[in-house]
Amino acid sequence: MSTISRRIILLSSAALAGAAFLGPAQADDLKITIGYQTVVEPSKVPQADGAYEKATKAAIDWRKFDSGADVIAAVASGSVDIGYVGSSPLAAAASRELPIQTIFVVGLIGQSEALVARNGSGIEKIADLAGEKVAVPFVSTTHYSLLAALKHEGVDPKSVEILNLRPPEIAAAFARGDIDAAYVWDPALGQIKTSGKVVLDSSQVAAWGAPTFDAWIVRTDFAEKHPEAVRDFVKVTGAAYAEFLAKPDAWSVSSPQAAKIAKITGAKLEEVPQLLKGYGFPTLEEQASTKFLGGGTVKAIEAASAFLKEQGKIDAVLPDYSKYVSPKYVTEALASN
Repeated sequence: MSTISRRIILLSSAALAGAAFLGPAQADDLKITIGYQTVVEPSKVPQADGAYEKATKAAIDWRKFDSGADVIAAVASGSVDIGYVGSSPLAAAASRELPIQTIFVVGLIGQSEALVARNGSGIEKIADLAGEKVAVPFVSTTHYSLLAALKHEGVDPKSVEILNLRPPEIAAAFARGDIDAAYVWDPALGQIKTSGKVVLDSSQVAAWGAPTFDAWIVRTDFAEKHPEAVRDFVKVTGAAYAEFLAKPDAWSVSSPQAAKIAKITGAKLEEVPQLLKGYGFPTLEEQASTKFLGGGTVKAIEAASAFLKEQGKIDAVLPDYSKYVSPKYVTEALASN
């Protein structure tokens, strides 16, 4: 055997030994793509700190989306593994039998989403929307809330020119005077408030019987392959919420938490503390209860789906939505504490 042949064999053997030494976890490192939105909430802090990467031992590609509908489209295409969505796009996706699971309820939406009328538009109440141009991101929580408000006040949706615009487009159209009102969330909400006034917010719509919420979802196939990563994602998220709920006043304008949230979301730093109060954030323990992932969330998705069907936004409702909600990862996160 020639010297060259012996060297090739030795090098090949060394390479194989090296690959074996690395092991499966190192040879094929986990990569997670997470679709987030610019909503002001506590999990933006561990996102900024790299805590999710540390806990899951994964390389994470954070992708910003302007609406839940866009997140759902990315999840459906397989380009996003874990995503942040509102209850309306979640209900629409589940009704279309997209293989997803709700793994964490971010919070019940209150003042953080609102209907704002442009100054000079003459809009003072919901009834004044008839004949006006109102923008929302279609199949979003604000779209759902707008339709629910119109129904409650007896206004025919067909009498309102409802336009489908993403939040950045809403802010621009509002500034130009192209629309009369918009129902949206921050940072666009804060921008349009500077030249408009709040007609109502989602806490009032919830009081009328149409509550909305935000949630983290996961592709079912990803969760089945990487249950530990999903559990650790939930655990980090829950820890951020626990920190905020323990001392909410500590997340002041001058706090590092507020600065990190403002940087990621684009919200005005001085508005972050107040925006955090616009949600009702459940604890990790509450997540697993019958109020949320243990039963209440399924009922909420069923109710949202029925409303969307009534409004002609989806074709049909399912007899059972329970497989689209899973308390498994919250329960496991609690057990690992």
